[in-house]
Amino acid sequence: MKAMTAKMGVRACEGMRALCARGRATAAVLARDVRGQGTTEYAILVGVLVVIAILAITVFRPKIQELWNAIADGINSL
Repeated sequence: MKAMTAKMGVRACEGMRALCARGRATAAVLARDVRGQGTTEYAILVGVLVVIAILAITVFRPKIQELWNAIADGINSL
């Protein structure tokens, strides 16, 4: 630290200390911030629901196709 102080000067070294202290304080505030937590949880929930929907459509595809064809035939017969 003494070599740094001799090279940069006392004021510059104090400025660096203040900057580091401010950075630590900002990091502590951001670590406690939970404003985006709800959005993240909803995004995960929507992602899980999409995966479940894709799996359900894949598994039940033949039955869905039968139902769709029955509805189409019923409409066409009108």
